[in-house]
Amino acid sequence: MKSSVSGKAQSIFQKIWELHEVEVGEGFSLVAIDRVWLHERTGGVALKSLAEDGRKVVAPENVFVTMDHVVDTFPGRGDETTMPTGAEFIRVTREAAKAAGLTLFDIGDERQGIVHVISPEQGVVLPGVTLVCPDSHTCTQGAFGGLAWGVGSTEAEHALATMTLRLAKPKTMRIMIDGDSALDVTGKDIALHIISHIGSSGAKGHIVEFAGTTVSEMSIEGRMTLCNMAAEMGAFSAIIAPDDKVFDYLQGRPYAPTGEAWLAAISDWRQLFSDEGAQFDIEHRFDASEIMPMVSWGTNPEQSAAIGTAPNIAVDNVTGAERSLAYMAVDATQPVAGLSIDGAFIGSCTNARFEDLKSAAEILQGRKVASGVRAICVPGSGSVKRRAEEAGLDRIFLEAGFEWREPGCSMCFFVGGESFGPQDRVMSSTNRNFENRQGQGTRTHIAAPANVAASAILGRITSARELAVMDATAKQEDEA
Repeated sequence: MKSSVSGKAQSIFQKIWELHEVEVGEGFSLVAIDRVWLHERTGGVALKSLAEDGRKVVAPENVFVTMDHVVDTFPGRGDETTMPTGAEFIRVTREAAKAAGLTLFDIGDERQGIVHVISPEQGVVLPGVTLVCPDSHTCTQGAFGGLAWGVGSTEAEHALATMTLRLAKPKTMRIMIDGDSALDVTGKDIALHIISHIGSSGAKGHIVEFAGTTVSEMSIEGRMTLCNMAAEMGAFSAIIAPDDKVFDYLQGRPYAPTGEAWLAAISDWRQLFSDEGAQFDIEHRFDASEIMPMVSWGTNPEQSAAIGTAPNIAVDNVTGAERSLAYMAVDATQPVAGLSIDGAFIGSCTNARFEDLKSAAEILQGRKVASGVRAICVPGSGSVKRRAEEAGLDRIFLEAGFEWREPGCSMCFFVGGESFGPQDRVMSSTNRNFENRQGQGTRTHIAAPANVAASAILGRITSARELAVMDATAKQEDEA
């Protein structure tokens, strides 16, 4: 990696941008793209269109393909899936990927999984790289200090053909999070707290850098959750300066450098931080000690509040609140905690990694899902699933009454072909609670995995914290 050439105090984003900027035009730059990810929902379209135009993938060794969006997650799956025409998406993508000589994580490959989960597992995303994928939650991978963002199919096609993209330079935002958070407050809770304060378009057009002592103390998986949710505040992308936690995570991954190249890379990556005095267009500060376990009450992540408190529409004048309250059948004067649920889902690129499953299993162990609640767990990748099974987490989920599935996006969204029922109320570890997101008329409340598990046990919206208090109270009564 070359050193920065401007000589001015720079943010980590500005350093990466400068090193990849190959041409500057009026209001835009041509930026070199290091790596491209595709999935079967849009990848086949881009590859087929490219071939029809008589163009080739210019750097097939830097393009990776997985099956995650429409592929079935039921045990024993194949190309056939619950999404109408889904099998065609899968077959077209497979054939086009093979024809172009791309690396494919296909159905049956133990490395297959959700793109944003398997990219770091494979060492495809690295500090300082530029990476694009036709998926809005590509920002997840900014947790490793890479500049990763979602693109459309047409942009993906351009990147495949040229390994460049023409785009306007985003503005910069730094979100500082300092202080000690409670042990049961996760990256998901912190993200929902921030979004509820700055709004679902509060970071529109900005690259968000998350920084501060709380972020430094976070696990890699917590950082991925935080960056993942930047899409829900409208950000162009998110990024966190890489540190030893990142380097330890990536060392030995299949597509990470090795030997002398690894040592040289580490030396370069240690320069990827925001300089003292670096300027940002907007800065926000949050105190982690003030953040509580969160749950959404409306139909976008902005409409969230601490579990046990009422929707905050009077305080924040939340846009579209009345429609959301009606859709969700929620009373603005009452907390959503206590509302009975019909479903619980743990999965998605936001919260389907090992740490997420482990936190939920700790709640589920020795308990049963409440009668009438359909509970589903979908690991984020084959690697996550295998590690969870080696740790015995699958047995805990199954004995509690959860379904244990194959990796994929699954019921994060309705387009995959599966859904909960109309007016079903669902606690979900996913990132979006839009109308009809998990089924026509389905009412989705997003929360951290442990709180989804606790709600599944009690059959109503609650937190792991409340469940712990209930257990302690019951124990005291038994001992009295």
